[in-house]
Amino acid sequence: MPAASNTKSDLSSVLIACCLAMLAVGDNSTAIMAALPDMKASLQLGPAEVEWVVNAYLLTAAIFIIVGGGAADQLGARRSSVAGIALFALASLIIALAPTGPVVVGARALQGLGAAFAVAGTLAAVSEAAPDSKRAEAIGAWTGFLMLGFSIGPLIGGAVTHYVGWRFIFWLNVAAMVPAALMLQRHPGAGGRRAISMDWVGLGILAVFMVTLISGLQALAHVRTNPLAAIVPLALAVMAFIALIRTETRRPQPLVDFALFANRNFAIAAGLLFLVMFDIMTLLLYYNLFAQSADGLDMSAIAAGLSLLPLTIALFAFARVAPMIAMRIGVRRMLIGGSLLLAVGCAIVWLSFQTNAKFAALMPGLFVAGAGIALIYASAPRLGLATLPQLQAGKGSGMLNSCSFLGGTVGVTFGGIVFALAGFAGVLVLLGISALASAALCLRLRAE
Repeated sequence: MPAASNTKSDLSSVLIACCLAMLAVGDNSTAIMAALPDMKASLQLGPAEVEWVVNAYLLTAAIFIIVGGGAADQLGARRSSVAGIALFALASLIIALAPTGPVVVGARALQGLGAAFAVAGTLAAVSEAAPDSKRAEAIGAWTGFLMLGFSIGPLIGGAVTHYVGWRFIFWLNVAAMVPAALMLQRHPGAGGRRAISMDWVGLGILAVFMVTLISGLQALAHVRTNPLAAIVPLALAVMAFIALIRTETRRPQPLVDFALFANRNFAIAAGLLFLVMFDIMTLLLYYNLFAQSADGLDMSAIAAGLSLLPLTIALFAFARVAPMIAMRIGVRRMLIGGSLLLAVGCAIVWLSFQTNAKFAALMPGLFVAGAGIALIYASAPRLGLATLPQLQAGKGSGMLNSCSFLGGTVGVTFGGIVFALAGFAGVLVLLGISALASAALCLRLRAE
């Protein structure tokens, strides 16, 4: 009996700590969107710096999330989680005290590194702590708290920015992460299960590819006046990608396992996660910039956050019911439907700005778009991992998360170009095209 009690206590403590950490990570990803206009003003950020405040986090997480999965195997899931959570808390503290924009950008990159280890480590820790009979329920709770943080972030970010200032958002991160780390430290769990040689060459080439890709895409905004600023990094990105393929396909234990993409459903799941994170990050960033600008809706930070409440409700509610919908109509139909809902939602929001009754159409448009995003975001990882044997689940999860984070940073970058040229209406068109691309991709799914 005592052993069973200890096991139950251990699971409860680990689950609470991991869910608290994921709530903070999810909230951090979207709360900053509501705060960016105030951050831009107080730190005197230019348009490129505003993008890098978002991209530094997403890009670093995309590069290191695969490493985070390996670290959970080498160091032990809970020890790896503590390291990631501590890095995240330290980075949040630096941002809360940051005097200038470059300091914020650097600390956001450190946050991304912490998130890469925390996300991979806490998922492994929950899976490790839970007995077979409770593993699905425990992982569902972990996913639910991540999505909860993701969905309430715009509202919390708007309210906190309005009443106490944007810096307090990052103090809240510290307040959540410190107890989570301490709880996991008290329950260190098992040590590393196996030693894996680190693929430093693959990591370096992957980093060069992603950084040059984003730098080149950002420079496209000024391609007429300075074409080399875009051509050179994009050419380097192409060369780095070719080198990455040649290097990783020859290694016995590659960091980036391209063999996973030979499975059609896994490749489609990765593409869907790339596109859905492209959509949500672009939508939240440029909606908030538009909503809080004098030329847009001229809202306060809290009003902008409240206006996103339909999106928030839809994200959380439809993420929870996605498994039941998939059981009733099938994953393929649900994902196609989710993609089309996102396209329709973007169209409704676009139409709302062409009429006098803006908010009467804006609210349902945001709800429909949020429902589409949630159905895809909650289901694509399961679709991808279901195609892999258990021994490849960790590596597959890292690859899927990397594609997701990369999609977010590409979306923010492309969205910035479109926003500068055609405003938020142009961004909505871009998101609609992305949603239709998701629907087309889903048509290629193998029958269930």
